[in-house]
Amino acid sequence: MRDPDTFAERLREAAIDPSRRRLLVSVLANSDQEPDLSEAVVCEGLGRIRHFRQATSTGWPNNPLPIAPAAQKLGLPRPPQMMPALVYQNAVCNWRCWYCFVPFNLLAGHRDHSRWVTAEHLVALFQQLPANHRPAIIDLSGGQPDLVPEWTVWMLDALNDAGLATQVYLWSDDNLSNDYLFRYLRDEEISRLSNTANYGRVCCLKGFDHDSFAFNSGAPTKHFDRQFGLLRRLVRTGMDLYCYVTLTTPTPPVAPLDVMRRFVDRLQDIDEYLPWRVVPLQITVFGPVGPRMRAPHEEALGVQDQMVDAWNTVLAERSHGPAYTSIVNVPLGDKPQGR
Repeated sequence: MRDPDTFAERLREAAIDPSRRRLLVSVLANSDQEPDLSEAVVCEGLGRIRHFRQATSTGWPNNPLPIAPAAQKLGLPRPPQMMPALVYQNAVCNWRCWYCFVPFNLLAGHRDHSRWVTAEHLVALFQQLPANHRPAIIDLSGGQPDLVPEWTVWMLDALNDAGLATQVYLWSDDNLSNDYLFRYLRDEEISRLSNTANYGRVCCLKGFDHDSFAFNSGAPTKHFDRQFGLLRRLVRTGMDLYCYVTLTTPTPPVAPLDVMRRFVDRLQDIDEYLPWRVVPLQITVFGPVGPRMRAPHEEALGVQDQMVDAWNTVLAERSHGPAYTSIVNVPLGDKPQGR
């Protein structure tokens, strides 16, 4: 098994040019991902329009991310059922999740499948979209954007310089695989991410226990515990933070409720209310995933339905006080406590 930390260092070195404030962004045009897209690629083939929807499958909680936080920050009277976003994907990731909708050749920093760009150029491409087809959300996805955490700060700079700081909601993804945000950003840059109204971050927990995590991510089981340590540090910054959790595993636990209670215990050990900012993410099979599928993966697609039942039951057990009208109203953390 490849060491994700060594791999991460090599990928970061290949994917960012700090002196010129550039990074590698995946070229989606003519990629194996393109056939899955519901609209033609945009922004010189570097961007795609994703339609985020709150509605999910029967038995699964609605997914209000990033719709609810974006609607609140942009001053909409209520969150719509669907919001489009312009998605850019950075070209590196140190994990290889079997269900990832991105072809693995777009995650390895291959120059044949990516381009060096600046944040200013990405924002300029956004501005060139027709006004009636210009989303109010820009999603920095991947890949793993936090291999190059400068990207988010640079995008905030570029949006501000373009006069778009209050008109666009910036959303970034994080798979909790590394501490590069704390290693490469200055304290004042982290504080800026915490204090920028139109910015939100979603962290994806790749499983509910050590075995499901290793099965999903391809990373060593010890990295499951690391996710919680990194999540604790992020909560302490005061960022507007949300989470996904994936519930796939090839063999259902003997006692799924007990396993899920332990998982929720770990979330509440970080913050009492954190579980109510977590959305279970149903895994479906996109084009690039098909060739990776084996019998255990087929089994895992069914097990996730059992595990979401356990999630729903455990959260119902722990509900207390008035129900939150929106995920954005769930309190999280106290004042920033440093790094």
